[in-house]
Amino acid sequence: MPENSWDRVPIDAQSIDAPLSQAAIFLVVTVASDQAALAKVCSVLDGLDDLVKTVGFRDLSGRLSCIAGIGSELWDRLRLGRRPKELRPFAPIEGPVHAAPSTPGDVLFHIRAERADLCFEFERILLDSLGESVAVADEVFGFRYFDARDLLGFVDGTANPTGLDLSASALVGDEDAEFAGGSYVVVQKYLHDLKAWTQVPTPVQEAIIGRTKIDNIEIDDDDAPRKSHKSLSTIVDSDGKEHDILRDNMPFGQPGRGEFGTYFIGYSRYLWVIEKMLQRMYIGEPAGAYDRLLDFSTPHTGATFFAPARPTMQRVVEAASPAQGQDG
Repeated sequence: MPENSWDRVPIDAQSIDAPLSQAAIFLVVTVASDQAALAKVCSVLDGLDDLVKTVGFRDLSGRLSCIAGIGSELWDRLRLGRRPKELRPFAPIEGPVHAAPSTPGDVLFHIRAERADLCFEFERILLDSLGESVAVADEVFGFRYFDARDLLGFVDGTANPTGLDLSASALVGDEDAEFAGGSYVVVQKYLHDLKAWTQVPTPVQEAIIGRTKIDNIEIDDDDAPRKSHKSLSTIVDSDGKEHDILRDNMPFGQPGRGEFGTYFIGYSRYLWVIEKMLQRMYIGEPAGAYDRLLDFSTPHTGATFFAPARPTMQRVVEAASPAQGQDG
């Protein structure tokens, strides 16, 4: 991966390897059924990089960036013939105790910056540009909480890949050459029962998470009767190779409304890795031994997208536009 100098220039749209940020907006929209709406969305996606520059130039140290992901149904509407090999809708999961719902979403905009006002301004202009061509399905304002902790009090994202490992884990490679450099993205909005969680003794919380709470040290639970969240979300294939994903989870909430949550967002080279992780969490390993974190954290959304690399995104919207014009 080439070294980036994002302290001197705006961050390109679709830069999955951009730095994790202090603030973020997770915006999921659905696209209206008419061809004019589809054409408008393609036009906005085509100009996303310019919009990042327009807003981001106000403060380059704010490191504004935006990644757009396209859902499976919208990809079909684009009628491009080719599609990412693993792209499919988020499949709902029914576990013995907890369930993961599948919710609507045609386009995901993952907006990141060091300043919340940059995220806000970008989203404001973005939605003005999209107009009535889309409807907002979900909108979450995330923030970094102290030393990268979630609202449950634990450090989140410790196992994220870095350097060359980031590309190998998060970006599609030669196995799907036409879409190389892109990434599969899965999002879920979790709401926490903090009152119940705070009544759990810290040693039990640590056993559930799989790390110590104060100093974030990994706990070996190989011989434990019940696997931790950390162990259940670690994916190893039949050849013994561990597959990482890039998480950029963010806390969110409104204490006045009793809302406390974590927005899960995972980028992966292979969609099956995140799908298997969620299966292990909800179904259990072995079956029935589900992730005990789910007793306190409930998912309210679930959607899957593919975020193309910037050159691929440009080809996608350019190829889709003539077809829309012919249908109009």
